[in-house]
Amino acid sequence: MGLAMNFPQAIDSCFKKYVTFSGRILNLVTKILDYTILDVSFVGHGLHPINFAFSLLIILPGIAVAVRRMHDVNRSGWWLLIELTIIGIIYPILVWKCTKGTTGQNEFGSDPLAS
Repeated sequence: MGLAMNFPQAIDSCFKKYVTFSGRILNLVTKILDYTILDVSFVGHGLHPINFAFSLLIILPGIAVAVRRMHDVNRSGWWLLIELTIIGIIYPILVWKCTKGTTGQNEFGSDPLAS
């Protein structure tokens, strides 16, 4: 039986598995770049081209992390599509993302926390 991850270990594990930079920090940096480098009249009305390009770069890794989290609780990644509905945003995805993963082997593989 494996040990539970603490919050810093979970964050570290997530980043080691898909990219080497922090999405929230870079999101802020790209918005600042949009305002400082590009002409404000060009950027106006909520258009942020640098931020948009960054978002496109991290969309697949973000989906991959979410699918792996669903697999941790023995659910198919297809369940993420329910987030496109109001009910799916509130419940069950939120509950599943906050639930401890399946102990031991499940339908999607071995327990990543097993020793």
